[in-house]
Amino acid sequence: MNYKIIISNLKFPEGPCFDSYGRFWCTEILSGNLVCYDNKEINRFHVGEKINGAAIDGRDRIWFTDSERNLIGIFDPENDKIEIVCDKVDGKPLNRPNDLAFDHKGNLLVSCHGDGRTEPTGSLIVLDRNNRAKTIIEKKYFTNGIAFATDGKSFIYSETYNQQLWKARWNSSNLSVIHEKPWTKTDGPIGPDGIAFDKSGNLYVTVFDQSKIDVIDPNGKTINVIKIPYKRPTSCAFDPSGNLGLVITEAEKGMVLSIDVNAIGENVLKRNYETTERTF
Repeated sequence: MNYKIIISNLKFPEGPCFDSYGRFWCTEILSGNLVCYDNKEINRFHVGEKINGAAIDGRDRIWFTDSERNLIGIFDPENDKIEIVCDKVDGKPLNRPNDLAFDHKGNLLVSCHGDGRTEPTGSLIVLDRNNRAKTIIEKKYFTNGIAFATDGKSFIYSETYNQQLWKARWNSSNLSVIHEKPWTKTDGPIGPDGIAFDKSGNLYVTVFDQSKIDVIDPNGKTINVIKIPYKRPTSCAFDPSGNLGLVITEAEKGMVLSIDVNAIGENVLKRNYETTERTF
């Protein structure tokens, strides 16, 4: 598979996403940075300690998780302002917030991995449009990547240290999981990390420590394997313009790769609303 390196020398990149201007963003976990790639120019913005996942709302603000400080924040690139929106769920501190994804109504699903490598301490939570949080799934081994299907009525998430991908129906009105079931497995010994849908409904799954991205059809069958020459892909996203194809963050060498996979990514669900800014 032909690829090109678009960013290098990153300290554990994750959270790939694109804003409405076509700029690519990702996180740099070990430096606490958000990284912006715009027409080959790279800018870093220090926003915290260990910045894991990222998602962009309808105002082109970057929502991020900080697994060291156990919080969810927003960075506004228009004024470099940082707002902390959540640090508790069900009256308790967040437990290592990780990846995140918006539903079609602007509610935010967040995986909290809880360092659940050997004990099922991982969970999924949801923030409503007023940033009130509640737990929706729990007792998992290191919850990770989340992606909504085309219709917005179901989502897939990674349970990394169980090598499991789960599928769930989603009720966006009362913020509840209607039905959750095991969907498909990946290789180990670690498992699936970040994920992204294409418009055909195929899911692209980065398999950490396995030098590959599995392509899985809507029935849960692996239909292709994209091999890369680096061990630790962490997540992936499609460039809406098509210029960069599938973009992959990779942690072994600290790179962002661009691969032409002849597929078009699904539209990113964004959160577009006015919120009262507040800090803790």
